[in-house]
Amino acid sequence: MRRKVLSTLVFGTGSLVLTACGGGGNSPAGAGASNKTSPGTNTGSQDTSGAAPSTATSPSTATGAQSASDASPGKSSGTSSASDTIPNGVLTDVSFGVKGDGTTNDRVALQAAIDGSVGQVLLITGQSRIDSTGLTLRSNTHIRFAQGASIKLLAHNADSYQMMRVWDVSNVIIESPTLDGSKSLNAATSGEWGMGISIAGGSNVTITSPTTINCWGDGIYIANSYNDSGVTSKAVTISNHLADGCRRQGATIISGDTITFDNPVWRNIAGTAPQAGLDIEPNDNTAVLRAIRIVNPTTLGCAGAGIQVFLGSLAGPVARTVDIQITNHIDSDPDDCPFSVGGLYPSGYIVTGAITSTNPVWKQNWFMGDWIPAGPTISVVNPRIG
Repeated sequence: MRRKVLSTLVFGTGSLVLTACGGGGNSPAGAGASNKTSPGTNTGSQDTSGAAPSTATSPSTATGAQSASDASPGKSSGTSSASDTIPNGVLTDVSFGVKGDGTTNDRVALQAAIDGSVGQVLLITGQSRIDSTGLTLRSNTHIRFAQGASIKLLAHNADSYQMMRVWDVSNVIIESPTLDGSKSLNAATSGEWGMGISIAGGSNVTITSPTTINCWGDGIYIANSYNDSGVTSKAVTISNHLADGCRRQGATIISGDTITFDNPVWRNIAGTAPQAGLDIEPNDNTAVLRAIRIVNPTTLGCAGAGIQVFLGSLAGPVARTVDIQITNHIDSDPDDCPFSVGGLYPSGYIVTGAITSTNPVWKQNWFMGDWIPAGPTISVVNPRIG
């Protein structure tokens, strides 16, 4: 990634950077087109309608009834002692035939469990493996992972997948998921669209303590709907996200309204550009970047920027206002840029608003690529650098 490194800057409390310090016309290498994903190529073998895979067991054939004798959290079989209890309103994955033994392809059974537990809590209890078709969540889905439970991809050959799709649905809760994209088991030699959790046109989504590791692309990806033009992902709250070892990004925001990442850690991101901890990068003029809040993020070991904002494709016939606030960003990498902003040259189109990083602690200075004075105000407030 080429950089326009800022000249030495000394900031005090409340100081602002309002123009393109460091200047220059070089945008970071790998930004822009490398992050674009078309609906037709995003799903691999998965239909973009978001429907469950045709091979999945339907809810009507799944065993949804749960008794006190069903498996307790952490068990991968259907047997248990009399002391094992499951709270009312909670269904275990094993009651839908999920093995959770670390070997069996549980994708069909897990999809049946998701379909058959709408409106209740689905408890993932074992160490499941799935193929790259992935899982499709429904409106009013509530999934909880027991301690030690996980979902990991089997060996595959796919440049595009979504382990969990949150597409065009609402009122989704996912608690403590651990998703492993098994990048070392991927026979593909190209592509960058293997996602841990993909949110497209989802609303009222709450994800707590997700761990997404070794994804071919991004740990978490947030975008507009692929099926309904103009529908933006909205009211998405993700707390304590850990992304580790992903190839492209820890997380990406293509478009979103009221998106919050609280206390994320994005680390060891490398393999295909932009290689950022977080990349905020619209694909086109339909994107919305409203009330984007990144609170207490930590980035380290990223081959690209810790946090990158690249607006090269946002400008268009519809005027856009950007609202991005980053607070207390810690980037401890002495060799790579902690924060980059660039790509805005709208050729007469209107893009306004504000991008702010407040109280960052960085080893290096931030940098800016192409920008225009009429664009959103960029502010770095009270940084500690060095």
